[in-house]
Amino acid sequence: MDRTPPLAAIAAAIRRERERLGISSAELARRAGIAKSTLSQLEAGTGNPSVETLWAIAVVADVPFSTLVEPPSSPVRVVRAADRPSIRSQDSPFAGALLSACPPGARRDVHMITSEPGEPREAHAHSPGTIEHMVVATGRWVAGPDGEEIELDPGDYITFPADRPHRYRALDPGAAAVLIMEYR
Repeated sequence: MDRTPPLAAIAAAIRRERERLGISSAELARRAGIAKSTLSQLEAGTGNPSVETLWAIAVVADVPFSTLVEPPSSPVRVVRAADRPSIRSQDSPFAGALLSACPPGARRDVHMITSEPGEPREAHAHSPGTIEHMVVATGRWVAGPDGEEIELDPGDYITFPADRPHRYRALDPGAAAVLIMEYR
């Protein structure tokens, strides 16, 4: 089964948000700190988006991450573990899969994240007021704002302000957690 990101939906969402902002591709790329060629490929549906690139675009557009990656869905939805599309980090053995986008009028997204021991996933500050909630499903993790990381065991819960740099690092193979992004 192909578990790559839904490139056509991501491309359309990036174009839609850029047009909503009324800025050029070059300006969006500049604000997001990414190469114009990278943005052009993403808007054409031919790029390979990383978590970092999509987060940077979402922050510039002041929209939840899910706005860029969530395809339209029906009222009843099942996401099978084997079928969910994951978006991988370019810098660490980290992957995230959006499980549920926030409905209109509310601002939260639910993700399933996985990682292997190795380099931490370094996350830049998200939009002002963003809070992250993480529940460890399997394995041990170290997570939290820079300088305040906490070691977590299966079943542990952490919440922290995500509008400042933070990181995640798996300590055990096959580590998984549920991550809820709350936007204010």
